[in-house]
Amino acid sequence: MASPLDAAQFRELCGRFATGVVVVTASPASGAPAGMTANSFASVSLEPPLVSVNVDRGSEFHAVIERAASFAINVLSQDQEWISRRFAASASNRFDGVGYRRSERGSIVLAGVVAVIECETLERIPVGDHTIVIGRVVGGDTHDLAPLLYYRGGYRTLG
Repeated sequence: MASPLDAAQFRELCGRFATGVVVVTASPASGAPAGMTANSFASVSLEPPLVSVNVDRGSEFHAVIERAASFAINVLSQDQEWISRRFAASASNRFDGVGYRRSERGSIVLAGVVAVIECETLERIPVGDHTIVIGRVVGGDTHDLAPLLYYRGGYRTLG
């Protein structure tokens, strides 16, 4: 049997896959906006339209997404690295100075994003130290902007 893979090697392997950067937003029962940075976002199905995002069970946002009936995936643009860093940090003031609005569906939409994907929560699957959250896409919007990318432990842009 092969020896177990250590966490550092696993990060190195996965870090060779360039990903987009998103901020997942939702509201707890209090109605205050909540969010977290993620690069573990993926489309799952075209029919029905489904997406997934992985949320660390130790994160502050996990308690929110565990009870949220809906959430939004905000795809960050290349000039929003500061937003990615803000929502990745442990802080109660993540939305201070960040422009956002509520969509007609009640989703929290960040200003200046490449796209927003609005979802109804369909399923939560605990796996390892994360929960895979599956959402049924119910709407969204796109803008013609360059995306923020993440590769080998750092932010990148196109061009």
